[in-house]
Amino acid sequence: MTDESPRGVSARRPPPMAPMGQARYVVMLTLILIGLGLLAGRIVDLHVIDRNFLQVQGDARTLRTDPIPAHRGMITDRHGEPLAISTPVVTLWANPQDLPKDDIQRLMLARALGQDLDALNERIGRYSEREFMYLRRRMTPESAQRVLSLRIPGVHAREEYKRYYPAGEVIAQLLGVTNVDDQGQEGLELAYQSYLSGEPGKRRVIKDRRGRLVRDLEVLQEAQPGGDLVLSIDQRLQYMAYRELKVAVDENDADGGVLVMLDARTGEVLAMANQPSYNPNNRAGLDPQGLRNRAMVDVYEPGSVIKPLAMSALLETGKFPPDTVIDTSPGWMRIDRFTIRDVSNNGKLTLAGILRKSSNIGMAKLTLQLDDPVVPERYRALGLGTAPGTGFPGEATGSMPSPVRWSSSQWAALSYGYGLSVTALQLASAYTAIANHGERLPPSLLRVNQAPVGEPVIRPDVADQVLGMMDEVVAPGTGARRGMVPGYSVAGKTGTVRKSGSAGYEENAYRSSFVGITPVSDPRIITVVMIDHPRGDSYYGGAIAAPVFSRVAGSALRILDVPPDRPEEEDATQ
Repeated sequence: MTDESPRGVSARRPPPMAPMGQARYVVMLTLILIGLGLLAGRIVDLHVIDRNFLQVQGDARTLRTDPIPAHRGMITDRHGEPLAISTPVVTLWANPQDLPKDDIQRLMLARALGQDLDALNERIGRYSEREFMYLRRRMTPESAQRVLSLRIPGVHAREEYKRYYPAGEVIAQLLGVTNVDDQGQEGLELAYQSYLSGEPGKRRVIKDRRGRLVRDLEVLQEAQPGGDLVLSIDQRLQYMAYRELKVAVDENDADGGVLVMLDARTGEVLAMANQPSYNPNNRAGLDPQGLRNRAMVDVYEPGSVIKPLAMSALLETGKFPPDTVIDTSPGWMRIDRFTIRDVSNNGKLTLAGILRKSSNIGMAKLTLQLDDPVVPERYRALGLGTAPGTGFPGEATGSMPSPVRWSSSQWAALSYGYGLSVTALQLASAYTAIANHGERLPPSLLRVNQAPVGEPVIRPDVADQVLGMMDEVVAPGTGARRGMVPGYSVAGKTGTVRKSGSAGYEENAYRSSFVGITPVSDPRIITVVMIDHPRGDSYYGGAIAAPVFSRVAGSALRILDVPPDRPEEEDATQ
């Protein structure tokens, strides 16, 4: 008998599962449940127990620590006028592997960078295996933004600073320069690198996988700006000194020249000009000759400008009263196998007359009467032969010969400026003892707030006596008359020395010098001028260097508001 459902369809039960199939089902279900349990356990472990793992791994792919550039300290003159400042710039870099290969985008990038497309492609090819290359460094923010606005993949920006020198070539050798990474390379920029550079900061940012900034999160360490450096230089005097020196070098077709002006009361360097020079803001086609700070690193035989310093040592022996008379006839003399000459036969001269006529014979005869080396000892006491101690990189020490094997001719030559070498700064510093009643002041390139204590080197009465003799040197009718300053008294000394080369002294090659202290009644400035190898109509220090001193010192005294001490001489000078 057959059962039928209400609808007339037979109802059949499923066949029972075989024992083997039922076991497989249970095993598979168990494995799935175990896997789901392990997966759930791992999720719980990562999100509850070891949740930092995912965060660290995610941060490692997105969080970055970027440097914050430190602002380099400013260099100013003594009145706060900027001489070296840092301006913000932008450096563009790229990951060559992310840069588009599309020619149109490459062309747009090259034009925005101001570069040749072929050259850019060649550089990208060279760096193709790397992840970093510079596109262009130290761009103005506006120029860099024009490139970034193209939104070319792989192009990134980095903030930096660029050094700018408002005075340009006027004070280039003293300040020095920085490199493309804003690190000091020359001059005071190098000497005070650690003080000026500051300390970069750090910030945490989020970047995508292409290195593009997504979000600036926090500053981890603030950038510490570098310290400001205040120099002793007076920018007004520096501009004026540089201008006059450049004119003199050009007019006389000279190889170069230096001018150093010191404050007679403090030893501070008020001006230091060099020729030739260069523009530190644009070093394209730079002449290496312009890099040297000749006033501090070049040494030369001083010649007659050193005679007042030697005279101070001779007077201090007590063997030569001021009214001592020396016969310099017939204008030449033989010492050892050498002949010493004066410009002319000056006959009998007093000590003051020896300086006024710049007599080599007079100085030699005085020196050869002594058994003790008082002249070279005086030079050493005045700082000649030792570094000035300013901290300037490469400052020269000059040279003083050893006294072991001195001959009579060498002994005599030292008294009129041959056989030793000095820098212009050393010479100016030595004359601070004449201007300060015998006390020498150390030179300083930085502004000092209080006058330093001088070192007694010359007996005060002797220093004043030599200053008076130098006052007689710069007077109407003398070879140094062109060093006179209208309205002011000047104590000075000219010098003309032959240049020495590898084969001895050169023919028709001279250095023309002048050292001046003014005003004599109350010395305020000391100035050294040296013109190297003038090729004009004359080469004497009184004709070449003295006029430069006169113009520079006259302008400086008016700028410093120093009252005239001899106004009656102004009309006569003019």
